[in-house]
Amino acid sequence: MGTNKRLHLKNAKRVVVKIGSGVLTLNHGLNLDIIETISHQISLLQDRGCEVILVSSGAIAAGVKKIGFKQRPEGIPARQAAAAVGQAGLIHSYDTAFARHGKQVAQLLLTRDDLGNRRRYLNARNTINTLLDWKIVPIINENDTVVIEEIKLGDNDNLSAMITLLMDADILINLTDIDGLFNKDPRIHPDACLIPEVTTITHQMEQAACGIPGNLGTGGMLSKLKAAKKLSKAGRPMIIAGGKNENVLSRLVDGETLGTYFLPGKKELNSKKCWIAYNLKPQGVIRLDQGARDAVITRGKSILPIGITAVEGEFGMGAPIEIKSPDNTIIGNGLANYSSADIRRIMGLKTAAIKNVLGSKPYDDVIHRDNLAITFELG
Repeated sequence: MGTNKRLHLKNAKRVVVKIGSGVLTLNHGLNLDIIETISHQISLLQDRGCEVILVSSGAIAAGVKKIGFKQRPEGIPARQAAAAVGQAGLIHSYDTAFARHGKQVAQLLLTRDDLGNRRRYLNARNTINTLLDWKIVPIINENDTVVIEEIKLGDNDNLSAMITLLMDADILINLTDIDGLFNKDPRIHPDACLIPEVTTITHQMEQAACGIPGNLGTGGMLSKLKAAKKLSKAGRPMIIAGGKNENVLSRLVDGETLGTYFLPGKKELNSKKCWIAYNLKPQGVIRLDQGARDAVITRGKSILPIGITAVEGEFGMGAPIEIKSPDNTIIGNGLANYSSADIRRIMGLKTAAIKNVLGSKPYDDVIHRDNLAITFELG
């Protein structure tokens, strides 16, 4: 008999629960029975000493129903207006449901700008920590009413992964209208097989997930795999499970083998490196030679000018940039100590030459290892 790799979840102290539109909605409106059930389950987890952060979809879907539309509107302004209408009803429904169990809730609406700004990122963490200390359930959603496409987090699968890293949670439980990751869409293929455990997300899995869309929300199965991959690289596990299964949260936290369990990777990024890797939009790219690539991946070294072969984009000092290996593989992200213009002048040179070329040498390295988040994992 194999070891149940989920048994450690019984000791979980902090859990992020993401619930999708496909679970929350009924006939294009909110399913109040599900909201009551989820609220009850989260309350039980709280009572046993487990902190729970809820990332909830459903605002746009709730607005669509309340306005009387038959389907999700097209265009950003229409969707934002629907979210504005629906968000009030969504949080009111949660407030009412949790109150029945003697619990209070708080609403937080976030954007990529909030998580991309270090000061606001830390402030969001402090606020959520305070709410948890007060035994209040934080309910988080993307601020759909103001966000524009260029700074959109993407979907609540991505947001919930970011919140898991922000709050250093033990696990993300992603509740959806499908019982986990299947080899094909079980809604149209009766012979589809559930994959109970995933160590590595393969290209074949991603290809199969492309054919399993979401219903009312923006995040289908592929976006859930992207979230799981992000968490795995940061050393965090994730579960995808059916949100309508009886007592699903308690059963999962007790280690029951429901849904699909995505094992954490071998490396665990600290909070700052998670922020660099997943909350900042890269403004440029630097390419490394093989020696520099090996040094940063296997020995945790800083990036020096001599190992850089190319610079792409225009960016200033302190900008977030992407790091690529000679074969064009993304190996991580970092904060640049020099502007793109200066890096072009010193790349390929020894550190001692920086002052002669630039007139000064504020840093020996182009990216210091403390500001370098390596997300590439050796096979």
